[in-house]
Amino acid sequence: MTTSINPKTATATGTPKLWRTLLGTGIGNAVEWYDWAVYATFTPFLAGALFNPADKTSAVLSTLAIFAVGFVARPFGGFLFGWIGDRIGRKSSMTLAVGLASVGSLLIAVAPTYGAVGAFASLTLLLARLLQGLAHGGELPSSQTYLSEMAPKEKRGLWATLIYTSGTCGILFGTLLGAVMTLVLSKADMQAWGWRVPFAVGAAMGLYALYMRSRLHESEVFIDEDTNAKRAPIWPQIVRHRKQAAQVIGLTVGLTVVYYIWGVVAPSHAATDLGMDRGSALWASVIGNVVFIAVLPFWGRLSDRIGRKKVLWTGGIGAAVLHFPMTWLLKDQPWQLAVSMSVMLIFIAASAAIVPAVYAELFPTSIRTVGVGVPYSICVAVFGGTAPYLQSWLGSIHQAQMFNFYAVALLLISAVFVFTIPETMGKDLNDSASV
Repeated sequence: MTTSINPKTATATGTPKLWRTLLGTGIGNAVEWYDWAVYATFTPFLAGALFNPADKTSAVLSTLAIFAVGFVARPFGGFLFGWIGDRIGRKSSMTLAVGLASVGSLLIAVAPTYGAVGAFASLTLLLARLLQGLAHGGELPSSQTYLSEMAPKEKRGLWATLIYTSGTCGILFGTLLGAVMTLVLSKADMQAWGWRVPFAVGAAMGLYALYMRSRLHESEVFIDEDTNAKRAPIWPQIVRHRKQAAQVIGLTVGLTVVYYIWGVVAPSHAATDLGMDRGSALWASVIGNVVFIAVLPFWGRLSDRIGRKKVLWTGGIGAAVLHFPMTWLLKDQPWQLAVSMSVMLIFIAASAAIVPAVYAELFPTSIRTVGVGVPYSICVAVFGGTAPYLQSWLGSIHQAQMFNFYAVALLLISAVFVFTIPETMGKDLNDSASV
C-alpha cells in the first residue's frame, strides 16, 4: 500500500511529522482536562482563600457553584470556537482555546485572597472559570475535528482514542499532583500558598501547548473546502443538520453520565459515602484509569476493522448490564473500587474511544466543528454536569437506586440512537454531503 505525503505536513526529508500532530493535539486536550481535575481537587483550599472563611460551608458551596458555571459556559464556547473552526480554521480554534484556558489558570494562580480584597477575590475566580468553561467548550470539538481530519481514514478510529487518552492523563496528573502536595506541604502551607502551584503549572503547560499548536499545519480537508461553503451562514446549516445534532446528544447522554459516575466521581463517592480511606480510594482510581487508557486503543482499532456501530453497541449495552452488579460490588474496600471502576471503564472506553471519529463522520466539512460543539456541550452541561449532584442528592434521601436506574436508562437511550446513524467507518471526510 502506498501512502500519500501531504507536503504541508512533511519535513525536508519527506517524512510526515505525525508526532507533532499527535503531541500538539494531545497536550492541549490534557491541559483542559487537567484544569478541571485540579479545581475539583483543591476546592477546599480555594474556598478558604477566595471566599469568606467565617462561613466554611457557604464558602465550599460557592466554590462548587462556580465550578458548575464552567459547565454553563461550555455551549457558548462550543458555538464560538466551532464558528472559528469552521470559518477560520481548526488550528486557529484549537490554539485560541488552549490559550484562553491558560489565561484562566493564570488568573486563579495569581488571584488576590478574600482577606486582601474581599468579594473581588471571588469575582476573579468566577471570571477565570468562565474563561475556562468557554475554552473547554471549544477545545473538544475543535481537537476532535482536527484529529479526525488529519487521520488516515482507515485508522481514524485508532487516532480518535487520543482524545480520551490524553484527557485522562491530564486528570491523573492533576490528581496525583494534589496527592503529592498534600503529603509534602502542611495544611497551613497549602492554604497559604500551595493551592496556587497547580494552577501555575496548568498555565505553564498551556503555554507549551500553545507553542506546539502554533506549529501545527491546518487540516487539508479544511483547506480544500470550497470558499463559499466556509462563508455560508451558520444557523441555516445548523437547522438543516438538526438530525445529526440530535444524534450527537443521543450518543453522548449515556456516555457522559456513566463516565462521570465511574471515571470521575467514584473515588469521592467511595470515600465520602462508603467510608473508604481517601488515600486508598485515590490509588484504586489510578488503577481504574490506567486500565481505561490501556483499552482505548483496542476499541479504536476494532472499530476500524468491524465498524463503529458494533463497538458502540458493545460499550453501551455492556455498561448498562454491568452497572448494577458493579454498584453492588462497591463497598468500603479499595480492591472493590479498583475492580468495579476497571470493569465499567473497559466498556465505557468502547464509546469514549471512537465517538470523536463518529461525530466528525456525521457532519460535512463546512459545519463539522460547530455542528458537534454546540449539541455536545449542551448535553455534557445538562447531564454530565448535574450527575454528581443528582447522585449525592438522591443518596441523601435514600433513593440511590433511582439514580442507578436513571444512568442505565440513559445508556439504553444511547444504544437506541446507534440504530439511527449510518455506518461511517472509512468515510471520506472531503465529502460534504450529509450522511
